[in-house]
Formats: sequence, structure tokens, C-alpha cells
Amino acid sequence: MIASFVFFLILFLAVGLLSARFRKNTRHDYYLAGLSIPPWLVGLSAMATNLSGYMFIGLIGFTYHTGLSSIWLMFGWIIGDLLVSIFIHKPLREQTESQNQLSYAGVLACWDGQKFRLVQKIAAVMLIFLLMSYASAQMLAGSKALLVLLHWPFQTGVIVSAVMIALYCWAGGIRASVWTDAAQSFVMVIAMALMLWVGIDNQGGIANTIQGWREIDGYLNWFPKETLFPGALGATIFAVGWFFGGISIIGQPHIMIRFMMLDNAKHFIRARIWYYSWYFIFYFMATGVGLVSRLIIPEKGSFDAELALPLIAHNLLPPVLVGVVLAGLFAATMSTADSLVLSTSSAITQDLKEHGIKNLKYVKGTTILVTLFAMFLALHGSDSVFAVVMFAWSGLGSSFAPLLLVYVLGGRPTQAVAIMMMCSGLAIAVIWRYLALQNYIYEGMPGILGGLIVYLIATGFKQLRSS
Repeated sequence: MIASFVFFLILFLAVGLLSARFRKNTRHDYYLAGLSIPPWLVGLSAMATNLSGYMFIGLIGFTYHTGLSSIWLMFGWIIGDLLVSIFIHKPLREQTESQNQLSYAGVLACWDGQKFRLVQKIAAVMLIFLLMSYASAQMLAGSKALLVLLHWPFQTGVIVSAVMIALYCWAGGIRASVWTDAAQSFVMVIAMALMLWVGIDNQGGIANTIQGWREIDGYLNWFPKETLFPGALGATIFAVGWFFGGISIIGQPHIMIRFMMLDNAKHFIRARIWYYSWYFIFYFMATGVGLVSRLIIPEKGSFDAELALPLIAHNLLPPVLVGVVLAGLFAATMSTADSLVLSTSSAITQDLKEHGIKNLKYVKGTTILVTLFAMFLALHGSDSVFAVVMFAWSGLGSSFAPLLLVYVLGGRPTQAVAIMMMCSGLAIAVIWRYLALQNYIYEGMPGILGGLIVYLIATGFKQLRSS
């Protein structure tokens, strides 16, 4: 078990370090790889970064408890993601090049040549807070698996992840992250496919598995029993809420930066084919594993459902294959954590200071400090991986998706309105979660709608004043 796991860790590290042979010692290459990443690599990297450790840990735990109705999370995210990608990715890539920006916040602040320095700074502060929470949750996910499967101390998984990320991010920056993402995506898919096959086989085949689900009261319901409104209306709102989860992806800088690095704006169709085909296959299998895990490990007492996958792997697989599954899980956490670390580093070095920090040693040093801080947060964190990731995801989407949507649709808010849009979206999402309403409607929906409504009100008020 340990041998196969360590083999893959060494492989990932080697791939990341190898990328340093192709680097250029510039900020542009460190954060954007010189806008030179081919479509297939963009697709695989975006998929691995998006489908993080929360898939192996958080999503499977959520599906374990929720049942078939959790499938709306998959459909909502994929459909919402696909729709906005059609008209967001290309303009974002073009603005990155035309405005010569190195960061996601920089593009939002300089769209079509505008210079909203305060927008850039406030966006950077938001990003630092949310991305750090997100990164620590990824490290936490990996450590949970190591604790169950290898009985390593909780701190070990966090430290191993942080050290590896620091090494290859120092060596190759975003290029190293993209290269390791591609290698990790293959291991992730293999590991999840292996778990789905073994889980169904353990139940005696597909027919017996379906029969087992039917015996659990309400487990195969298409919609959850608890909704904000009774009947079909509540169920529909629940499903539409997760659609906004997919839309929220345009507010995730660690994923959008992949599409900003594409070698040619004409290659987006090919990049999307790679991205969405792997995206759907992996998400479908992860949902299946979550459902099967409920049959293998019956719900009882204080069982932590986020440990379902590592427990099943430990009980059903030979040691060498347990190592493969563990490597897949660890790959998922690192493929997202390294991207989050680099996006945070970019916000600190390129957005907070006008014209950005140009000395590459300081840039790399900031990346190392960010990694260490994320490690510290993970070592002292005890929250659910799913809850932390959902909070960070909705916060990022609610803050930045409305502004980006307005830009692409032709709107040009003032700096004050742009700031109000970002802050109100985030505030609504936070309040929604504080009131525990996310169990009925995903908080990204009111957050994004809130930001858009602020723009519409400001535009209407401006027209009234001018008339």
C-alpha cells in the first residue's frame, strides 16, 4: 500500500519539477505560463483543479447521507458551468492578453482598459481570505484519508502535501501546477472507476445494488424531502440552486486562470471537449461511489461519512490498489491546493501593490509563505471538508461572477458599483449560510442574483438622474 502510494507521489513531484526545464524566469511565465498551454492540457488541468479532494471526501459524504437527490449537484454544476463557458472563456482570455494582466483580479479591474485600482485591491483581499480557507480544506481532505488508510498522524498528510506543493511551485510556478494536474487527472479517474466497480461487485451486481437502495426509505427520491417550499416548487428551486453552483465557476480564479492561459483563443472548443468529457465521467462515478458506500457501510451513530471512500478501499481492495486509490485522492487535493496557493500568491504580489512585485525571488517566496499559512490553517482546522469548500466556492462565485457576467454582456459599471456588486454578493452568501438556508437553496444563487440586482438598481438610478 505504502509503496504504490509513494510511487505516485514521487511521479507527481517529478513531473512538476521537470516542468522547470521549460520555464522562463519572468512573472508572466510564473503565473500564466506565457499564454502557451495547449487545449488538451488546459482541459485536463481545469478538470483536475475543479474536481478537488472534496469529490473523494466531501461529495461522497454528502451523497452518502442525501441519496439520489444529490445528483442535482452534478447536473446543476455541469450545465451551469457549460452555459457560462460558452460566452465567458474567450473574452476573459482576450482581455488577459490585451490588458497585459497577470491575475484574475487584475483583469476584472482593467476590463477594456479601465483602471479600477480599488476594485483590484478589494478583490485581492477577498480572494486571499476565501482561497486560503479553500486550500486548507484540500490539505485537510488528504490528511483524513491518510489517517484512515495508513494510520499516519493527522498532521503528516497536511505536511507532505504542503512540502510537495512548495517544491514544484517554486520550481515551475503555474506550469508545474498544470503539468502535475494532467498526471493527477489520470490517477483520479482510475481510482474512482476502481472504487465504483469494486463497490457494485461487493453488492452482487447492479440489480442487487439498486434493490439495496430501494430498501432505504427515501434514498432514491429524486428530490430531497426538506425544501424551502412544499411540493414541486421547492424541489425545482433546490435544483436551480445548484445550477448557480455551476455558474459560480467563473468566479473561481484558480480554475479560470487555466482558460486564461490557453495558447490560442480559437482553441476553446477543443479545450472544452477535454474538460467536460472528463468532468462528467468523473463526477458521475463519484456520485455512484457515494451511493454505493451507504450499502457497504450502513449509517450509524456518529460515523463521519467523509471517511466512507477510504474505509471502503481499506476493506475491499488489496494493499497495492488501496495505494492507487489513496494516490488518486491525494492527487485531487494537491491539484486544487497548488492552484489555490498560486492564485493567492498572485493576489498578494500582483494586485495589492500597484504594478505588482517584479522580483521573481520575492514572488516565489510569497508562494512558499502562502503554502505554509495554508498548512497552518489545515493543521488547526476541524470543519467538514464539504462545508468549507462549499462556503469558499459560493463566496468566490457570489463575489466575482456577477461582475464578470455584466462585463461580458456589455455593461460597464463604475468603480463604486463594481465594489458594491462584489461586496453585496459575498455578504448575501455569508448571511444565507449563517441562517442555514443552504440546505434548501444553495447560497450561490441568492449571492449571484444579489450582485446582479445591485447593478440593475444602480443602472436604473443613473438613468433616472439623467432623465
